[in-house]
Amino acid sequence: MSSQTILDKEETLSSLPPEWPVDLTSTIASRVSTDDQTIVAIDDDPTGTQTVYDLPVLTEWSEETIEAEFHRGTPAFYIMTNSRSLTPDEAASINETIAHRLIQVAKKYKRRLSVISRSDSTLRGHYPLEIDVLAKALSQQDGESNIDGQLIIPFFLEGGRLTIHDVHYVAEGKKLIPAAETPFAKDAAFGFTNSNLLDYVEEKTQGRFKRDQVQSITIEDIRKGGPDIVRKKLATLSKLQPCVVNAVTLRDMQVLALGLLDAEAKDQKRILVRSAASFVQARIGLPKKPLLNADTINSLNSSNGGLVVVGSYVPKTTTQLESLLTLDDLEKIKIEVSDLVDEQKRDENIDNILTCIEGAIASGKNAVVYTTRKLVTGATPAESLAIGNAVSQGLVSIVSNLKVQPRFLIAKGGITSSDVATKGLGIRRAMILGQAAPGIPVWSIGEEGKFPGMSYVVFPGNVGGEDELKNLVLRLSE
Repeated sequence: MSSQTILDKEETLSSLPPEWPVDLTSTIASRVSTDDQTIVAIDDDPTGTQTVYDLPVLTEWSEETIEAEFHRGTPAFYIMTNSRSLTPDEAASINETIAHRLIQVAKKYKRRLSVISRSDSTLRGHYPLEIDVLAKALSQQDGESNIDGQLIIPFFLEGGRLTIHDVHYVAEGKKLIPAAETPFAKDAAFGFTNSNLLDYVEEKTQGRFKRDQVQSITIEDIRKGGPDIVRKKLATLSKLQPCVVNAVTLRDMQVLALGLLDAEAKDQKRILVRSAASFVQARIGLPKKPLLNADTINSLNSSNGGLVVVGSYVPKTTTQLESLLTLDDLEKIKIEVSDLVDEQKRDENIDNILTCIEGAIASGKNAVVYTTRKLVTGATPAESLAIGNAVSQGLVSIVSNLKVQPRFLIAKGGITSSDVATKGLGIRRAMILGQAAPGIPVWSIGEEGKFPGMSYVVFPGNVGGEDELKNLVLRLSE
């Protein structure tokens, strides 16, 4: 186990070299628009859309659905798998299926593929499993050479997830906390002990890649050497060699993205990416967009109340929920986790909850339904995932049986927001409108879904300040 020091955020950031002087957004966007490459982010939960806009997100991946995006000429899109809530075998199967279908469709449309395995900025998820599966599947494309490298990029600006000197940090107030010292590292299914990403890779690959075999692109490389140095380092990768990326700003990501484009185009390198949300924005050259206003999110102009569904159990969510519950004009419905796990109690409890929610919403009052805050885990990671899924299924049943359309719907937590989207609202394809607050994406529900055209707010469990959820509800209620 590696132990790192808690750092002063301002002092640490001020000690770094100045950013690369050129904004590369338009350069990257121009390359993307004229390239024969389709960018696909395979996302292990819905929160990965938290930095982009005007892009589609698919929640199912039949060959017909994937081909429809290629037929539309969509240069970049998301496929949301929710694999973080699944067992390793299930996650592997899904990624393999998607990869093979992407290969077939890309070949038909004569497009190259750029695949991003989007995952958690706090290092949770099926790593290295998903990268290994994708690498094997994509390496078989037309007998091409194996994947040369894998980039590990957990940087996420809006969430304060920064990588400095190969150590990944979570910003909390004025401090930078090493990721392994946060509650995220104690995740029942995806816990880890190393904040240094070189050690993290060795830990998670169980020694298949030793720390001295892991390449690193440093802040100095990015800010002093620019895209050329990034390209030169990527050109040395071979045999799926891991390369960790240090970054603290979106400009750092842009330099990396352009270096990657050059390594692929000029050096014929084939590189997979395992990243958090910020890299996707940089990779497609997407300019920053102002946060969505309440009128845009409440586009249907309903007089009904809104609904907030909270399933996430992480401490940040609990703090935000406690702040929300201080509001007076709010229907507050607490559910015991045991009542959702126990199949004999579940249906009766859900019926009672629906009656309360529908009455509140129809009267113009907002409602929040939330699970008790004590984390219930199983004896194994698989059992813990099963309990989490049972809770999510109960919340899904509430949404799917809702007969009164809310003014807006906010789902709090990755697994919760995924299951509410696909199973509760029946979303198959949604458009990402933008962000309601930093790191909090808003989808517009497609015609095939329940409540078409309604805005669906995907609120990650580990994003935002103490009053972020309360303030968002107040803003959307004006």
